[in-house]
Amino acid sequence: MNYAQLGSSELHISAIGFGCMSLGLDDAANANLLHQALDLGINFFDTADLYDRGMNEISVGKAFKGKRDKIVLASKAGNQWRADGSGWDWNPRKEYILDCAEKSLRRLQTDCIDLYQLHGGTINDPIDETIEAFEILKTQGKIRYYGISSIRPNVIAEYIRRSSIVSVMMQYSLLDRRPEEECLDLLKKHNIGALSRGGLAQGLLAGKPAKPYLDLTKEEVQKATDAVHSLSGKDRTPAQTATRYVLRHPAVNTAVIGIRTEAQLEEIAQTILTHELTKEEMTVLQHSVRAAKYKEHRTVWKPEA
Repeated sequence: MNYAQLGSSELHISAIGFGCMSLGLDDAANANLLHQALDLGINFFDTADLYDRGMNEISVGKAFKGKRDKIVLASKAGNQWRADGSGWDWNPRKEYILDCAEKSLRRLQTDCIDLYQLHGGTINDPIDETIEAFEILKTQGKIRYYGISSIRPNVIAEYIRRSSIVSVMMQYSLLDRRPEEECLDLLKKHNIGALSRGGLAQGLLAGKPAKPYLDLTKEEVQKATDAVHSLSGKDRTPAQTATRYVLRHPAVNTAVIGIRTEAQLEEIAQTILTHELTKEEMTVLQHSVRAAKYKEHRTVWKPEA
């Protein structure tokens, strides 16, 4: 497995990350899959307090008890479940983030989270207060580094300007090329790692039947998947080609993939054994689908070098 330094941090993470959101509620089955991922060289595992109301963190914590020093552990906070169980609300306040961290540490059975991320964010948040919470956690030694999980360019730009984030997790795939417009280059310029999610576009790039995706029509999606298949074969599956597309951008440190089965794990983990996409192959893929731009949350101010 290839490893890269995450932004300006000292975290060295695998090119393929494990999105723990995909795990079920069977702790034993989860542990088996997570241990296999570790054996295959995957060392970056991403969870959140939102997933299964904290049960996901508990399962990950159980799985890696006694193996904590072998992994880079990431979690997220900012979404608060309602008391009546009807859903959740956004809460980026300092007191809430600090409380979330304490609870996540207990569920994960660890004394320090390697990468703690704000699980969303809006331009109207009390951003300085949110940043203060993460800085307090760093000072206390409860987290090593922090980042945000956001697809909003204006929010990303503000955190670049006002905080010491080392990473941004964002949705990015051949079917969602919005980050290519400016976000990825901006992160690279400021030595902040990009963690991609949704690289298989809900499985559409890995073999599922075409359907409308974001603002793309079914026909547009089909054209893109046809291009992916045309560059796949014995040496590279469609899922591996789609993942290679994401990893081709120099800003992307790791592609975080939701994995549910051993077969999926084997396939995705072996992506790094396949050939990187050539410039010609990238051209074929990029010409197969239009690159959408963000219609909302656009950056009105850009951080200076």
